[in-house]
Amino acid sequence: MADCILVLDAGTTSTRAMVFAGDGTMEAVAQAELTQHYPRPGWVEHDAGEIWDKTLKCAREVIGEDAARIAAIGITNQRETVVAWDRNSGEPLARAIVWQDRRTADFCASMKADGHEVMVQKRTGLLLDPYFSGTKMRWMLDHDAAVQAAAQNGSLAFGTIESWLVYKLSGGAHISDASNASRSLLLSLDGAQFDGDLCELFGVPPAALPEVVDTHGRLADCDPQWLGAAVPICGLAGDQQSATIGQGCLSFGETKATYGTGAFVLTNKGREIPHSDNRLLGTVLYQENGERTYAIEGACFVAGSLIQYLRDQLNLIGSAAETEELSRSISDSGEVVIVPALAGLGAPHWLPDARGVISGLSFASGRAQIARAALEAMAHQTHDLASAFAADGAPWTHLRIDGGMSANDWMAQDLADILEIEVERPDFIETTALGAAILAAVGCGLHADLETAALTMRSETTTFSPKMDGDVRTSRLARYSKALSAAR
Repeated sequence: MADCILVLDAGTTSTRAMVFAGDGTMEAVAQAELTQHYPRPGWVEHDAGEIWDKTLKCAREVIGEDAARIAAIGITNQRETVVAWDRNSGEPLARAIVWQDRRTADFCASMKADGHEVMVQKRTGLLLDPYFSGTKMRWMLDHDAAVQAAAQNGSLAFGTIESWLVYKLSGGAHISDASNASRSLLLSLDGAQFDGDLCELFGVPPAALPEVVDTHGRLADCDPQWLGAAVPICGLAGDQQSATIGQGCLSFGETKATYGTGAFVLTNKGREIPHSDNRLLGTVLYQENGERTYAIEGACFVAGSLIQYLRDQLNLIGSAAETEELSRSISDSGEVVIVPALAGLGAPHWLPDARGVISGLSFASGRAQIARAALEAMAHQTHDLASAFAADGAPWTHLRIDGGMSANDWMAQDLADILEIEVERPDFIETTALGAAILAAVGCGLHADLETAALTMRSETTTFSPKMDGDVRTSRLARYSKALSAAR
């Protein structure tokens, strides 16, 4: 009986395949790391062929010879990363430009100087920043000969990672779900398809773009050659929207924060198209039968990648888990503060040229102080976002957290202390994959609706309550503010 969901979770540093039962139990998982390419400072690229090959290998590993038990496929993905491929050959034309990439900063600055940002934000909910997909597409068209030639002969296909995987799995379906499409700078939040005027503004040919579809339903079918059966693809969502669904934030005002490579906070805004006066983002949370539910979002570009940097570049720690032990070994960071602007500053600052800062160093500063300051930086960044959300009329009453870093109890408690609200963490923290499973389960009819699926498939939770002395909190935030000024 087909009663399980295959989830493909194509992240920034790795790609995974998971099998979920209808009650949300994860039955199998396979994972493969992705090669990170850094051809120049500020440039980040992936090999789209590698993403496809490793995703398929992981999927086959978890399914084995029993494809008949898979009712549907759900896909969640690193957002904004752009793949350009030839729709005839199905092969990539260039390396994918990753969401972290900053090469279009000058182009964005030029568009801002020409006065386009107010209109773009009003229509798309987004700001003019290298983060988003549209400027990456424009860069490829301007600088890559193969992409230029494909555009001229009509064979160019652009898409984000979910679009690329669906194309490969299905043997040619060129679609993008509304949550991913809303991160492109090319979709009006109230528009069914990519906007012709925005495409003209950014110089992206509409013919190269995918069809915008719902986040759940029967969206495409997998070619039987890949998995041994024509499994329907029934759920698609960008990773942060997927995590929001996996956290059960299906009612107006409910908020989650994911601490993965970056840190991303989304608050459900219902059918209300979001508008921010504090440089937050409006985005599509999910779309069902053409009807959209929206979210307001704040994004910090560096979270878990800071810990990875301490491990791999500075050799200060041997593993991410070591940061918790080091943080507990001392009473405070010794006034060491880290502003993790290694890829610029995201919301609410949006400064692509900002750079990381470690301040407050003294001869008393060692590995423990720096590791603790790195974890403290997560709460400091999140506090910046909380202030912006409150100023936009969306204050947080509690926060649901997930992502790999959230497994760190010390960090979870520090978030509660600095934010002065209760922080809730599910026992199963892989909520990005769970959200895709929930979407696909509803899309194929295993569950009647998102609310039922979330209630059935979500795990138990642990709550962290604030207990930090107010003076300590005030001093922490003051030191961070000073260091932030230096980063800016």
